[in-house]
Amino acid sequence: MSKRLTNREKLLSKLNQLSDSEIGELLNFISTMEKSGRSSANSEALEDELLLLLSAARENRRARQVFEWESARRRAEAKASTHRHAQR
Repeated sequence: MSKRLTNREKLLSKLNQLSDSEIGELLNFISTMEKSGRSSANSEALEDELLLLLSAARENRRARQVFEWESARRRAEAKASTHRHAQR
C-alpha cells in the first residue's frame, strides 16, 4: 500500500521543480502574504492562488504531459498483452 504524501511533502516536491526565478517570485508572493496580515478567509484565497501559480509552472505542465504519455503507453501495453493472451 502506498503512503500518501503530506501537504508539506507535496509542496516540497513542487518547490524542487521550480526554476530560480520562479522561486524568487514565490518568495516575493509569500512575503506579500505575510505583510498583509489578511484574515483566514483571505489566506485561503491566497493559498489557492499559490497552488495555481505552482501548478501552472512550466516544469509541472511538462511533468503532467509526460505522466499522461506514460499512462497511455501502459494502457496500450496492457491492452496488447491481453489481446495476445486471448489469441492463444
